[in-house]
Amino acid sequence: MIGQFNDRVVERMEDISNQHISVMPREVIAGLNIKKDGIYADGTLGLGGHSKLIASQLDEKGRLICVDKDLNSLERAKENLKDHLNKCVFINEDFRNMDKVFEKLKIHELDGILLDLGISSFQLNNPERGFSLRMQGPLDMRMDQSNQISAYDLINSLSEKELSQIFKDYGEERWHQRIAKGVVQNRSRKPIETTDELTEIILQSLPYKKAKDRIHPATRTFQALRIAVNRELEALEVALDNGIKALKMGGRFVIISFHSLEDRIVKHRFKKLAKVGTVKLIVKKPLRPSEDEIRNNPRSRSARLRIVERV
Repeated sequence: MIGQFNDRVVERMEDISNQHISVMPREVIAGLNIKKDGIYADGTLGLGGHSKLIASQLDEKGRLICVDKDLNSLERAKENLKDHLNKCVFINEDFRNMDKVFEKLKIHELDGILLDLGISSFQLNNPERGFSLRMQGPLDMRMDQSNQISAYDLINSLSEKELSQIFKDYGEERWHQRIAKGVVQNRSRKPIETTDELTEIILQSLPYKKAKDRIHPATRTFQALRIAVNRELEALEVALDNGIKALKMGGRFVIISFHSLEDRIVKHRFKKLAKVGTVKLIVKKPLRPSEDEIRNNPRSRSARLRIVERV
């Protein structure tokens, strides 16, 4: 057992799921091992599903620092957390800069930190954000809309070699060279501007038909672009170091990842820290969503949850 999850929390979880489905909520709350008067941070607030559950466990002395680099999500989350505003501080910032947030708030030790590295349904289902390959929209993919570089800029300016490397390293795409070549050939005639244009180019570049693959053939390329645009892996490595330093003895770090690149970074960093005695592994292998959760929320199927405790 990694902690307790009572019936009242289950009811609140179900209330939230009617608006937005948070991944592995039971495991997150149990993993954080929440103290009522503790100080916690959600570095990837999203629409606030996990944060609402955390805040519901805190008394008037407890505090929750809600961080998200997507200002639109942050504003929506405030509404979702309206019953807990006295416990929450909302910060528009990249989770890689959580150390600066804590310093500004004069908080030196935390009881727990959560990072959910997935894209929220709010972002994915908005075609204007350009995250989804199934809906036509601009090639954007910026989590932080104030960033200057979008997926459009990468697709239309990087060399064939650079694009191929991104698709290979961040998407683990087998056909990275063919896709990069197809992109460069097509953009020589006109800029590639929309998600459906890029999807079609990817499909035309592959040596097999869509029906033969379990996932959509463009998924890995879209993932790679999103990671590159938002510098996600770099941000994760920085956040891991800053997060561990910010925890008090006995504080928990809970991370949900959704693809092997992220999980590999978390796994190796946690194991390294455990080996030198900085943390202890609360779970040796990542927790996975239950069959019921996957049935109710198919997007949770690739989730992996890891937990460590500062010692």
